[in-house]
Amino acid sequence: MKLSDIDTTVINRARNIRLLILDVDGVLTDGGLYFTNTGDELKAFNSLDGHGIKMLQKSGVAVAIITGRTSHIVEKRAKALGIKHLIQGREDKLTALEELRSILPIEYGHIAHIGDDYPDLPLIRRVGLGMSVANGHWAVKEHTHWESQFSGGHGAVREACDLIMLAQGTFEQALNEYL
Repeated sequence: MKLSDIDTTVINRARNIRLLILDVDGVLTDGGLYFTNTGDELKAFNSLDGHGIKMLQKSGVAVAIITGRTSHIVEKRAKALGIKHLIQGREDKLTALEELRSILPIEYGHIAHIGDDYPDLPLIRRVGLGMSVANGHWAVKEHTHWESQFSGGHGAVREACDLIMLAQGTFEQALNEYL
């Protein structure tokens, strides 16, 4: 991804982001709901997404999860990634955002959200940078500022993290740690 390939309006919005809010099913995962015969839930997370989240947090951008479902697996994944703000079981994501903003008083223009389906629309329409995954619902994508070229669970979150870091000039420093 090169900044020159991205719309300047998106770059300007990404430059201001201080908080990235993630959906889970369809964004951090492929959206499939997998259950064993005993009823245990399974979720597959992408390691590229996870590393991108860690890099973004290290660059100074906070990351939170707001999801409509409740899962112990998501709690474990958030903890492993150092995500301190996890709100589960909340279909009303806008109210959850207001609760999060009472803890992290960040202006809407400094918040990004990446989602894939109708419950994400209120956040996508309210925040400074609304984003979707490539396989998100078409009606959701009509309201976003930016769309990943990757599907949920397949690197879309990593691409969003990279976009924010590129716009903020922190990507090269993050990459240099590995060179």
